[in-house]
Amino acid sequence: MTLSPYIHAMGRGPGRARSLTAEEAEDAMGLILSGQADPHAVGALLMLMRYRGETPDEIAGFARALHTTLPAMPQVDLDWPSYAAGRSRGLPWFLLSARLVAQSGARVLLHGWNAYQSDGADVRSALRFAGITPASSPDDAARLLDRNGIAYLPLESFTPRVLDLLRLRDVLGLRSCINTVCRVMNPARADAAVQGVFHPPYRDLQQVAGQLLGQSSLCILKGGGGEFERHPAKDVTLFRLQSGEPLTTIMPAFLPETRRLADHPQPPQALADLWAGRVQDHFAQAVVTGTAAAALIAQGHAARTAQATADVLWSTRHSFYTPEGALP
Repeated sequence: MTLSPYIHAMGRGPGRARSLTAEEAEDAMGLILSGQADPHAVGALLMLMRYRGETPDEIAGFARALHTTLPAMPQVDLDWPSYAAGRSRGLPWFLLSARLVAQSGARVLLHGWNAYQSDGADVRSALRFAGITPASSPDDAARLLDRNGIAYLPLESFTPRVLDLLRLRDVLGLRSCINTVCRVMNPARADAAVQGVFHPPYRDLQQVAGQLLGQSSLCILKGGGGEFERHPAKDVTLFRLQSGEPLTTIMPAFLPETRRLADHPQPPQALADLWAGRVQDHFAQAVVTGTAAAALIAQGHAARTAQATADVLWSTRHSFYTPEGALP
C-alpha cells in the first residue's frame, strides 16, 4: 500500500496533473490514518493538494475515511467545529453564542484544536469563563451533554492521529487541507452544523463538500479569525444547506459601528462578566446574539426571526440551569 499513485496523479506537471476523485481521496486518507503511509509521502500529498487547491470531492473523501476510524460519539443536535488559528481575532465571544443555543434546548458539541493563538484568543483557556466544560473523551462529552446541553471535545480526545496531521504545519510551514477536513467532519453526525472560514472561497468548497457528505442542514460564514462568529456591523452571507439543498442567506448588519472584533483586547474574564451582567458591552453582546442567530438558522429557525429569538435567549439567560463549571 502506497500513496505514490495519488502523488503521481496530482504532480505529473502542467496539462497532465489532476485532482483526486472522492474514491481516491478516501483510499489515500484511509492509508494515512492507518499509519502505513510513508511520512514523506504524506507531506508530499498534502502540499500538492495545497498547491493545486483542494476540491470538494477530495475533502469529502478524506472526511469519509476519517469517519470510519472515529469512536462511538454521543447524540448531538448541532456540530460546532473550532479550528482557526486566531491571529486576527479577539476574545472567542462565540463560546457564549454556543451556550445560548444550548439553552434553547439543542445539544451542542464544540470540538477543535487551536494553534498560534494569543492568550486573549485562546479558546481552551476561555472555555471555563464561558461556562463550558471540556470533555476528556466521547463518553465524558455524552455525560456533559446530558447535564449541560453543551460540551467541548478536544481533537486529541477522539482522533489523535488527525491532530498529528494538523501539526505537520510546524514541519511544512503551511496550512493543509486537514484544517478543512476537521471543519466538515461532523464527528457525531449531527443533522445541523455550523462552520467558520477565514478565506471566502472556502465557503463554496465546504458547502459542496457538506452536500457530498449528506449534511442536511449547514451554515457557513466568513467569521472572526476564521471561527463561526459574525460581525454585527456588517452584512453577512450564510452559505447554507437546507434539507441538503444549497442556498445563500444574507444577514443584514444590525449595529451601526465600525469596531473590529480584535479591537480593545480584553482578558477571558470578560466573557464571564458579560454573561453575568457585571459589564455592559453592546458590541460584544451583539456579536454573541448575532452569532447565536446564525446558528439558530442552521437548526431550521426562520432567518427573519432568528435575531429576535437570540435576543430573547440572551435576556432570559439567567432563568436557565447553570452548567457545571460555569462562573457566576
